[in-house]
Amino acid sequence: MLSKWRKPLHSPLNLQILASVSSFILSKPPSVSTAASLADEPTTSSVAPDSGETVRVILSGLRCLGLRRFVNRYYFKNLISMLNCSQVDQILEYLSVENADSAVDFFHLLRNEFGFRHSRFSKFVVLHVLARKRQLKELRLVMDQMLLEEGSGSAPVLCELLLSGFRRWDSSNVVWDVLACAYSRSEMVHDALFVLVKMKDLNLVASIQTYNNLLYKLRHTNIMWDVYNEKKISGTPQSEYTTSIIIDGLCRQSRFQDAVLFLRDIEGKEFGPSVVSFNTIMSRSCKLGFVDVAKSFFCLMFKCGLLPDAYSYNILINGLCEAESMEEALEFTDDMEMHGVEPDIVTYNILAKGFCLLGFMSGAWKLIQKMLIKGLNPNLVTYTILICRYCLVGNIEEALNLRKEMISQGFQLNIISYTVLLSYLCKSGRVDEALQLFCEMGADGLQPDIVSYSVLIHGLCKRGDVQQAIQLYSEMCLNGIFPNSVTHGAILMGFCEKGMIPKARMYFDSLINSSLTLDITLYNIMIDGYVKVGNIGEAVKLYKQIGEKGMSPTIVTFNSLIYGFCKNRKVDEARKLLNIIKLSGLEPSAVTYTILMNAYCDEGNMQNLLELLPEMEAKAIGLTHITYTVVIKGLCKQRKLQESWVLLEEMYAKGLTPDQITYNTVIQAFCKAKDMIKAFQLFDKMLMHNLEPTYATYNILINGLCVYGDLKDADNLLVSLQDKEINLNKIAYTTMIKAHCVKGDANKAVMYFHQMVGKGFEVSIRDYSAVISRLCKRHLATEAKYFFCLMLSYGVSPDEKICKMMLNAFHRCGHLNSVFELLAEMIKFGLVCD
Repeated sequence: MLSKWRKPLHSPLNLQILASVSSFILSKPPSVSTAASLADEPTTSSVAPDSGETVRVILSGLRCLGLRRFVNRYYFKNLISMLNCSQVDQILEYLSVENADSAVDFFHLLRNEFGFRHSRFSKFVVLHVLARKRQLKELRLVMDQMLLEEGSGSAPVLCELLLSGFRRWDSSNVVWDVLACAYSRSEMVHDALFVLVKMKDLNLVASIQTYNNLLYKLRHTNIMWDVYNEKKISGTPQSEYTTSIIIDGLCRQSRFQDAVLFLRDIEGKEFGPSVVSFNTIMSRSCKLGFVDVAKSFFCLMFKCGLLPDAYSYNILINGLCEAESMEEALEFTDDMEMHGVEPDIVTYNILAKGFCLLGFMSGAWKLIQKMLIKGLNPNLVTYTILICRYCLVGNIEEALNLRKEMISQGFQLNIISYTVLLSYLCKSGRVDEALQLFCEMGADGLQPDIVSYSVLIHGLCKRGDVQQAIQLYSEMCLNGIFPNSVTHGAILMGFCEKGMIPKARMYFDSLINSSLTLDITLYNIMIDGYVKVGNIGEAVKLYKQIGEKGMSPTIVTFNSLIYGFCKNRKVDEARKLLNIIKLSGLEPSAVTYTILMNAYCDEGNMQNLLELLPEMEAKAIGLTHITYTVVIKGLCKQRKLQESWVLLEEMYAKGLTPDQITYNTVIQAFCKAKDMIKAFQLFDKMLMHNLEPTYATYNILINGLCVYGDLKDADNLLVSLQDKEINLNKIAYTTMIKAHCVKGDANKAVMYFHQMVGKGFEVSIRDYSAVISRLCKRHLATEAKYFFCLMLSYGVSPDEKICKMMLNAFHRCGHLNSVFELLAEMIKFGLVCD
């Protein structure tokens, strides 16, 4: 089977070498000189006339004085300087027979102290000597050094030299075996296979160590099985390690069934399944999600007389944790201790991660307490797991506290922990804290990577601080970290979100003109930027450029364009893009249809809106809660309130949760229909589903009661909300003030006005104007005057519009003194009187 591995090494160069070597060997009988002259050897062009004499002098000196005494003679260095490879070959070959120790010492002396470059022949002489003396460690070192110099593809040349110059040497089998093993260890697998083929031709048997080494290197490939079969044919006995490698290789090749069959086949044999083999099978089972299968193999270990180790238990416990079977995972931890296997830090980290995945942070902390009682201290992995989980559940404060605890315990956060913290600080809008943490990374000697830089750049851009983001970008480039499309996209999005479209386009064009490979994501960001400012023309131009650049648009590209056309009230153009999407080999998404539906809803075209629903169903595109909200909004506009209620119920039936916008839409529709009972029933339904009402929800209900219901009920609702310490926004108070002004209850209006000011809301001249206008229309000139004076007391200057309203009201009510007082105020503020 391995004979096929002769061919891959026979490149034209190798064939030429082999051809020249073959003709050379056939033309002359093999000898030391012929072997030493193979293939590009470092040698002189000719041997000096006294070369034989030099060899005899050195051999005589070595024989009489020994290596060290002879080396110390003054004339030795002169002799060495005259030596060539051929002479050294003769010396080493002679010493290998007469004095093996001197041969090895002389070889190392020339190489290490005089920088002599030995021929392949000399190296093989020493390798054979070391093999004969069973000095295997040094043998491997010399072989590794040799292959490092020879490089990949050198097997044919070295094998030919072994065949021609050393075939009759004893210990030849060991050298061949070590050569194959060394090639394998050096990742030169094809060379190793070539050597094995040659060994088979010579009836030489490779050791199990060599086979295991090669099997391990080939475990990702099908060749592994060929090598294993060759091992069986050769009669080389296998070890436990062999079976473990085969099982691991089959698992890595996704041949799980073959791995199981192999395990069963070797059961009961001399080198049957080992704990390592079972661990490999169990690990693969868990990764595939077959935890029950892993448990079966765990039990089989006991039947085979094997005792699971800590790694065995950890594999199974990890699988159970990932399958969210925490109770069973804890049971196996107890079983672990019952069988005398102590849970280690890895076990506890796995369990802590399991609790965190389920959101049971208290369980994770109890586990850490148990660790401490057992004398195990949390390590970097433990803290990293907890920090990541606290961030994921939104508890950034606890994550930051853990970081402080880590530092106090002498731990340094790794790049993963820092990046997670940076990400969630930015998501929480705490970009300044993220910047400070970023600086602390550098102070701790931790080099930020592309991900941490990108997270912070994105956070700065989202906040609108594009200039600082660019500075950070420049710093990243200076540190030798090259930006990717994510980094470029963050800066481009920052410009677009801030409305700086010209700057965004300049940056975008600079990326196009650079040598960077453009990502479709960058085009999508720029198109979306144009769409948001209403420039659909430029967006379409960029869309056409995508095709010209040889790129393909994505569904995101089309969604942005459809939104742009809809925003510009070109819904027919947007509808046409649905067909273009299909021609582009894409499928519309729920977002695509929702954008179109919303446009039809705004136009009041419910027929076209509802026609899209069966089209979505035919394409198996599920409606999202946003799609439902759009349809409900359309029905509410047509006052089809019962149908909208039914759709709300249908959402829950389909596993979709309506959000506050959905509820607010229907509640507002019932308020306008003067059905306040149904409106408050929907409000109660929100609370029942643990949906927190928004400012808009309360404003809709208050406005509904003020306009369509009873104002006393609005007063009661506001008081009730205040008693429950529910925060309201300014609109709730202005609504109440205006409503009481319209009803002529100036006292209540004044009370709510003072409450609004007391809550710290900024009151503008428009707010005063709205109140004064309503009071004046009701001929409540005295009350209007009160608000006018209140406005002045808060340092708000009147405008001409308010003054005219007040003058007209005073004239109608006959308040002439007030007229003169107001005219005086107008002159003071520089307002012209007609």
